Amino acid sequence: MHNRDQVAAEKSRLLQEQEELQNELNHLRELMQAEVDVDPDEGDGEIFEREKNAALIAVLEAKLQDIQAALRSIEKGNYGICMRCGQPIEPGRLEVKPDATLCVKCQEEVERLSRRGRQTRQIQW
Repeated sequence: MHNRDQVAAEKSRLLQEQEELQNELNHLRELMQAEVDVDPDEGDGEIFEREKNAALIAVLEAKLQDIQAALRSIEKGNYGICMRCGQPIEPGRLEVKPDATLCVKCQEEVERLSRRGRQTRQIQW
């Protein structure tokens, strides 16, 4: 992603998404601060909701870290460039995975090599 306008637009989108995620995380954390009042007649509905919120917080925190990594990459000037081959990363890939450091071709190659390495290991008893 060499075009400055594209990078600026992506940075703006990422900053907006970061703010939205932060707001959602703050809201969920406030909900988690509330007291749990389990009613024996109703079961553990509130506990289930808390567990669901905790899982959602974990997912949103991971996404927030991805966005922050992408913003750091923009600041360094290497956003959208594959670290393996040096070619531009496809814009669609960056939209889905803003912290992508490899193009699709290199990512597939890395994953294939990783799988091959795992398959050749033999368990010794």
